[in-house]
Amino acid sequence: MIELIGVWKRYGDVQALKDVSFTVKRGEILTLLGPNGSGKTTLLKLLAALESPSQGEILFDGVRLEEGNAERIRKRATLVFQSTVLFKGSVYDNASYGLRLRGISEDEIGGKVGEALELVGLESLAHRKAKTLSGGERQRLSLARAIVLGCEVLLLDEPTANLDPESLSIVKDVIKRLGSEESTTVVLTTHNLEQAQELSDRVLLMKEGEIVEAGAPRDLFLSPSDDMARFARLENVFTGVARVVNGVTHVDIGGGVVVAVAFSHEGRIMIHVRPEDVIISRDRMLSSARNSLPGNIVGVEDLGSVVRMRMDVGRVFTVQITRKSLEEMGLNVGQKVYLTFKASSVRLL
Repeated sequence: MIELIGVWKRYGDVQALKDVSFTVKRGEILTLLGPNGSGKTTLLKLLAALESPSQGEILFDGVRLEEGNAERIRKRATLVFQSTVLFKGSVYDNASYGLRLRGISEDEIGGKVGEALELVGLESLAHRKAKTLSGGERQRLSLARAIVLGCEVLLLDEPTANLDPESLSIVKDVIKRLGSEESTTVVLTTHNLEQAQELSDRVLLMKEGEIVEAGAPRDLFLSPSDDMARFARLENVFTGVARVVNGVTHVDIGGGVVVAVAFSHEGRIMIHVRPEDVIISRDRMLSSARNSLPGNIVGVEDLGSVVRMRMDVGRVFTVQITRKSLEEMGLNVGQKVYLTFKASSVRLL
């Protein structure tokens, strides 16, 4: 359905994409996986015809994307950004906005909007002011606003980032359903290994503006290449030895760190803990979580609304929190903190 041939994108002296070539099959869920700054969002903007490549070709059904047909392509593909921007008015008003711009009748709008809001679990909030929604509800509304247009291609920029558990479950289910039942072509970006594996038909690993690896999730993650392993290590992937003690599996990952997990396994394994699943606190938390590790902050990376922090607890963990949480706790490099996460948050790779 879509083909990129030798695509480059420059912003001044910055080379955002370098000689990118790949195809997107009709009806597949394709994930662009990679760290921040690898070119994922830039690639989505090109696919949405919001920007043009500096060099190379993008083809939709064999027709080259260019200035003369960009508007027509934009009606076939819609992009949902990670940062949600809502209009004034109700949830219904926001979801119906694009259809009104296209001159759709009110009767038809009502049916389409009702179906989209039901799909994302917001039908009961149709008349609530959109600005009063939680972060997860806002992201679901942005998704509904795109779905209601009935585009052939849905482009999602980090659609599961920073969502509450309910919204995360709904968004993942919607993506799977669109790719299977609705035959919508979905291209999404993420730096989350687990979700790339769970949602994708195919994964492209990006690094510094290039595609360094492509394939089915199972093939890429079961026998990771050096590039995949290096990327994975940034996301709390550890190898260790698992032993079952009193019915609970403990994994020694070195550095004096032993992690309790919810699955039963013994021997040498690789485990993964999402940065979003780790809670950071100034004092040890009283909770049912089996893993509570004392350590020190050794790095802070400001990503705007969220902050990624590196904690040395014997092994270095990456934790993602909101900027608001960082400011409220007064955290900085060198401070002693505790990391807490559930045994069920540890995944076997």
